[in-house]
Amino acid sequence: MTPVPARSTAAATLLLNATFEPLCVVSSRRAIVLVLADKAVSVHNAPEEVHAETVVLPVPVVVRLTRYVRVPYPAQVPLSRRAVFHRDASTCVYCGSSATSIDHVVPRSRGGTHTWDNVVAACRRCNHTKADRSLAELGWKLPHPPRTPSGAAWRLLGARTVDPRWREWLGMPESVSA
Repeated sequence: MTPVPARSTAAATLLLNATFEPLCVVSSRRAIVLVLADKAVSVHNAPEEVHAETVVLPVPVVVRLTRYVRVPYPAQVPLSRRAVFHRDASTCVYCGSSATSIDHVVPRSRGGTHTWDNVVAACRRCNHTKADRSLAELGWKLPHPPRTPSGAAWRLLGARTVDPRWREWLGMPESVSA
């Protein structure tokens, strides 16, 4: 039987640069190692603690590096099916029902691209009805044009769930999710 890591060390921790700029998400175990090695300091802790032979350490939720690290970010958020569903709130952009597939606004057979501004979430019925036709041929209109997601939360997390304790450092209001 293999040992199972404690829930507190299997959780995720937001890693900030020395300037409090969000860098990435690491495991709580990795964050604890960074704190113990004096490469990071804990900014916000969970109520749980990790016990070792000579030290007791609260499990960090947010840690900040002690030295500045320059990290080049990708120019765009990667396009994935899961991210499209998350952007469109799993709702069909054509009729508003529950989305089960993705659709190209300008069909690929007519020169449409597989990019954020051409891919939307759609239900099976609307996707089948639209097929390889344009919106103008059907007389359909989009409520809002599809766009590339932006912001620190999308760049760092993509479609991942945002821990509410990270919102302050991601610059997100309390009621909005990524």
